[in-house]
Amino acid sequence: MEAISKKPLQLNPIKLSQPMGAMLFFLGIKNCMPLMHGAQGCASFTKVFFTRHFNDPIAVQTTAVNDITAVIDGGDYAISESIKNITKKVKPDLVGLFTTGLTETKGDDIKGATLLVKEQQLMVYVNTPDFEGSIESGFAKAVEATIEQLVEKDSEIDTNKALIIPNVNLKPIEIEKIKDTISLFGYEVFALPDLSESLDGHLGLKQGALSSGGISVEDIKKLATSHLVITVGQSVQKAGQKMLEKNANINLFHFDSLGGLEQSDKFYKMLCNLKKISQPHPSIVRWRKRLQDALLDTHFAIGSSKVILALEPDQAISIANTIIEAGATIKAIVTTHRNDLLDEIPCENLLIGDFEDVESFLQESDLLISNFHGERLTIKHKKALMLRGFPDFEGLGNQLKNDVLYEGSAYLLFELANLINHHKYGVNHEH
Repeated sequence: MEAISKKPLQLNPIKLSQPMGAMLFFLGIKNCMPLMHGAQGCASFTKVFFTRHFNDPIAVQTTAVNDITAVIDGGDYAISESIKNITKKVKPDLVGLFTTGLTETKGDDIKGATLLVKEQQLMVYVNTPDFEGSIESGFAKAVEATIEQLVEKDSEIDTNKALIIPNVNLKPIEIEKIKDTISLFGYEVFALPDLSESLDGHLGLKQGALSSGGISVEDIKKLATSHLVITVGQSVQKAGQKMLEKNANINLFHFDSLGGLEQSDKFYKMLCNLKKISQPHPSIVRWRKRLQDALLDTHFAIGSSKVILALEPDQAISIANTIIEAGATIKAIVTTHRNDLLDEIPCENLLIGDFEDVESFLQESDLLISNFHGERLTIKHKKALMLRGFPDFEGLGNQLKNDVLYEGSAYLLFELANLINHHKYGVNHEH
């Protein structure tokens, strides 16, 4: 990384906390209850945040630690009481317990607390202090903890079974599209977690107290028999290694991103080699041709524009890969934490920083790709904004925005080029 912002504090942060990532992970497991071990405000903030972003009800419980119980109680009491109260009303298949800054600073033994209630309730615990890391690392830690604590060791392999481990930035529709694509090669595909079945915006029968869909606990336990395991995004690369520890016979593949022509080509090439076929399904070939055409159609608009990315590293890498192929000049990438892969992306400025840093580059740029909190800056400086990342409080259908593989990359390029053209000609022709 070129630089870390010189300021002693972040004034208008881009990043979100680790507990938010862990909570999102647990929402991708069927009949799971995320249980946040911390103060009530932490849980209600996160619940409102995701409810507004996804426009869907979000299930979460809290141990509701306050300043008095934090001092007196060792954490065990609050957790066991919460489990007692939860199981009175509903019977979760799994409770995902994760910590916050308050309970981490105090040093609560959450492993011990889960052992005390293991007769009553199956649990997975994960340490996610919010004074370090970000939503990306919180999500990744929850994936690793679940693999370690739930997946059963095996040496057998089911040649028709595949597993995808997505990073936190992959939207429900993108997980679904990747699963559908792999299934065209003859696999039954699982995702850990599977947000494509829980937070994809489907209309449920009623608002449930537990997560409404996702991968089942029984399926998670048997994941070690997967013939193929694919991790997408550097933040979850370690989770793939954890799967290998469960079964050394797994075929493990890692992709830093699935955005753009080149990365998608590598992905399909790997699947073709594995299945010993020369060409993928005709629909895949068709979408590749469409993406090639999209690159031609959009490069006039995108190629003459200077873009700033203010996103989590894995998402910044994926979008940068796609738009650079169409000729974009990246003025700056402002991100939340270190990721060495960003060093390989051609851009003028690269730093770990906040929205104040974003603003310093905005005057010399045409467009910002960031979350809803970038809106105020783009209005102030009369620049275009493409909404990506968490949160997007104004847009509808966030769960169905597809930016990956040939199809999604084509959509992304068209959306970006239309935005640039609309902004360039729409703003200037008003008077």
